[in-house]
Amino acid sequence: MSMTTIRIDDELKARVTLAAERAGKTTHGFILEAICRTVEDAELEDGFHQLADERWQKAQANGKAIAAEDMHAYLVARAQGKPAKRPRARKVAR
Repeated sequence: MSMTTIRIDDELKARVTLAAERAGKTTHGFILEAICRTVEDAELEDGFHQLADERWQKAQANGKAIAAEDMHAYLVARAQGKPAKRPRARKVAR
């Protein structure tokens, strides 16, 4: 295991200490958890961006898309528990 040193101002250090105490954790454990959560969030966001890029490339290659109005109506109906026919992708005029 390696060691990393971070420098934080006194005000932030005091806030971290208080937050750790309220959470019933050591300052070290609290900081490690925060770093892990931030890294996981960044990795998840990267995955979303990668998936969006792949889908955008596919849409550009095949020229098909679902109209925003159709998708919105479908999602609203589903959220309300109503049966809804899934919208189909159609060729987009270029």
